Amino acid sequence: MPLLQISTNIAIDNCRQLAEKASKLTAEMLGKPESYVMVKVLAEQTLVFAGSDEPAAHLKLKSLGLPERKTADFSSMLCTFMDNELGISSARVYIEFSSPERHMWGWDNHTF
Repeated sequence: MPLLQISTNIAIDNCRQLAEKASKLTAEMLGKPESYVMVKVLAEQTLVFAGSDEPAAHLKLKSLGLPERKTADFSSMLCTFMDNELGISSARVYIEFSSPERHMWGWDNHTF
């Protein structure tokens, strides 16, 4: 049930393709089946970082049992992904990691 949300202030020609690539990356990073991964892409958002509206992104990665010891690795992988796919420098990317308690994440009429 990982969720990766990508918000950026730039236009994206093919959001679906980006989401599909991000879905695969998220599943690989977390070692979870892609069938549980959700990716949300929000392009052309109002986003100012360091007083500038140059290309930037805010990512949120939420997953049950997200291993804190691996967040630095995940940050590197996600920043590389943003640079390779959208040309957004890692210095212009913030990533928010969270690991909710199982009863705070719902799916299919239940919680985990």
